[in-house]
Amino acid sequence: MEKLHQNPTSALWSGRTSDQPEYWHQIVQPVNGLELHSGSQKKIGILGYAGDEGVRRNRGRVGTAKGPDAIRKMLGSTAYHLPDHLSVLDYGNVITVGENMEGSHELITQITYDLLQTNHIPVLLGGGHDLAYAHGKGVERYVREKNEKLGIINLDAHFDLRHLIDGKGHSGSPFYQLAMENPDNFNYLALGIQRASNPKSLFQTAENLNALWMVMEEFRMNNWPEIQEKILWLIESMDKIYLSIDLDGFSSAYAPGVSAPSPIGFDPLVSFKVFELIATSNKLISMDVVELNPQFDNDNATARLAARCVEYVLRKVFQ
Repeated sequence: MEKLHQNPTSALWSGRTSDQPEYWHQIVQPVNGLELHSGSQKKIGILGYAGDEGVRRNRGRVGTAKGPDAIRKMLGSTAYHLPDHLSVLDYGNVITVGENMEGSHELITQITYDLLQTNHIPVLLGGGHDLAYAHGKGVERYVREKNEKLGIINLDAHFDLRHLIDGKGHSGSPFYQLAMENPDNFNYLALGIQRASNPKSLFQTAENLNALWMVMEEFRMNNWPEIQEKILWLIESMDKIYLSIDLDGFSSAYAPGVSAPSPIGFDPLVSFKVFELIATSNKLISMDVVELNPQFDNDNATARLAARCVEYVLRKVFQ
């Protein structure tokens, strides 16, 4: 049987030393064997997806399999401002063996569901954006069992609503797959969509699925009232929110190390304002950051941005 899980590497969590815990590397607890911590107290569960088969299938630049560990390295040296009593647990990486992306997806779905069942906030680190199908499937299962409604907010240059390729999913199809499996409960908002990266047929697919979106030209700070209104409408009509952050939505000035870079994209100022709106709603249930490709990064700029996304969202959740 294929081994699809790797235990966490403690050495990845390093940084400045201090007499008392002040940095993430001093707080995070690596956990072997997927032995999830139980108990009623809220905690954070970090899980990496070291796979880029979905990117390869979608004709992107492979290399995202190394993304989770690169994010850990940058997060480790980040100052820690979450509650002292909070447990932050690293459960290692799910990997893809050969072309068996579907096997890794099944494991991610189960782990996500189990994390939610044991009062974790799952924080998944990609890896290709095909992760969102496996991740979203686990979240949707948990929310459905609670008879609640799930909203999905995706910051991205792409809809990721493409059809399957030869009957198989890929990094461009995760939300289409979720929509096909949950046609009556697909509540999707995509922010930062670039027309140059999405043909007319994908806009039609989004319309057919009753998805909401905002194109890149509108996703700017000077348009904040409209952005806020659209996000709040979804948040207020849902019980829980799943946040997905695709780093290729940022301009390559901020995120050069991605599978599909673009010189034109949104900036951290507007995206972090969105994160705060979602995180302080008390409805965020799970999040992921995807498409980091360290092979093409510049001075770890993209990995640092990914780490800051995680830190900022969680800090606002617990403020």
